[in-house]
Amino acid sequence: MKIIVLAGGLSDERDVSLSSGSQIANALIQKEHQVLLVDLLEGFPDATDFDSAYDVYKKDEYKFEVPEQAPDLSELEKKYPCELGENIVSVCQSADIVFLALHGGIGESGKIQALFDIYQINYTGSSHKASAIAMDKLLTKELVAFHGINTPKWQVYKEGIEVSLPCVVKPNNNGSSIGVAIVEDDKELEKAIEEAKKFKSDILLEEKVSGREFAVGILGEKVLPIIEIIPKVGFYDYKNKYQAGSAEEVTPANISKNLTQKMQEMALKAHQILGLSGYSRVDFMMNEVNEIFFIEANTLPGMTPTSLLPQEAQAMGIDYGTLCETLISVSLDKK
Repeated sequence: MKIIVLAGGLSDERDVSLSSGSQIANALIQKEHQVLLVDLLEGFPDATDFDSAYDVYKKDEYKFEVPEQAPDLSELEKKYPCELGENIVSVCQSADIVFLALHGGIGESGKIQALFDIYQINYTGSSHKASAIAMDKLLTKELVAFHGINTPKWQVYKEGIEVSLPCVVKPNNNGSSIGVAIVEDDKELEKAIEEAKKFKSDILLEEKVSGREFAVGILGEKVLPIIEIIPKVGFYDYKNKYQAGSAEEVTPANISKNLTQKMQEMALKAHQILGLSGYSRVDFMMNEVNEIFFIEANTLPGMTPTSLLPQEAQAMGIDYGTLCETLISVSLDKK
């Protein structure tokens, strides 16, 4: 197949995306596909279709490691006045499918999906509508709560609002735990709010749930084994997600059969309520009395060496390369 792996972009998660994209591209090259990895911002200045782009930009291997800190986007905004690189649409139109390795920004908000729908470009993952809903943490929580899925209590931050502490402060439409802070007192709250304001979105104040962290992958309509995440320090923040050795991850999670079934059912129900398709990853917390809380759904889960979905698939005997091909096939099936 002729495959474009689309990564990077103007997003706080661009480094994670480029790492995911490198791994995906390498795995698909090993599966003997024709593969091009491209940064959404850069595009293909010297080509207008897949074949000419393949002649100019083909590589045998891609490498990218995620730095400890999220990127500073100000310089990129100056360098790239447009978020869509040159000839992205025309080259993607002539490929068999675009593997979306994008995280955050227009790559996960539904905007790139809507553009591709207009130009009849095949892509991996959920529709533009479902992507937009899942990217909006507030709307997602309202929907799953309405359908009876347990989720931590929440409020939207406004000046002068009375806040119940402790709580978790989150930008409403960011991922990879960027801008997220757990606060215990007013001083920490003030600092966290100022930090979250940098992301130019509503700020969600969520009830703090102390306990164990889990994630459940969905592949097609199949629920993957549950993975438990045990950060060595703090919570599962940006550094702990992407720096090897920062967290212990256990698959399948060491919980009872009853709790396993309940969490997997909640994950699939959330996936369906939000209208997701192809694949997703649903995150949960469980407190000391084994109450399970839905946290969020990820429409384009990370595919880095430390990411959760590949580990869950591996627990089912699905190796990384086969997982990438499966994500393509389930995405084409939905078409």
